[in-house]
Amino acid sequence: MQSFSIRDLRERSGALSREVEQGNLAVITRHGHPLFISVPFSEELLNQGVHITLATRLFREGDISLGKAAKIAKMSIAEYSDYISRLGIPLVDYGKEALEQELAYLENTL
Repeated sequence: MQSFSIRDLRERSGALSREVEQGNLAVITRHGHPLFISVPFSEELLNQGVHITLATRLFREGDISLGKAAKIAKMSIAEYSDYISRLGIPLVDYGKEALEQELAYLENTL
């Protein structure tokens, strides 16, 4: 997710437009603090609404946790987990090293 300042909106509006056209979220900041998020207009947005679309995009990109995504989507963690599972989005996305650490931990505790 790319970040744009208020000044960037005036000077680099084309770059923001390209980000959105590519389906990417962008954060708009004022004095270094997040002000708002641009969410591309899509079929998903029309069907699911802003809350669920935003939560799913941020979760899929690894920007927020499952619990925060569920809260943004206005669902319980169980409901949201079921929703993203139906979309084929993994609940847990371990890298190779993290997965090996988890497996080693499990082997030691059993």
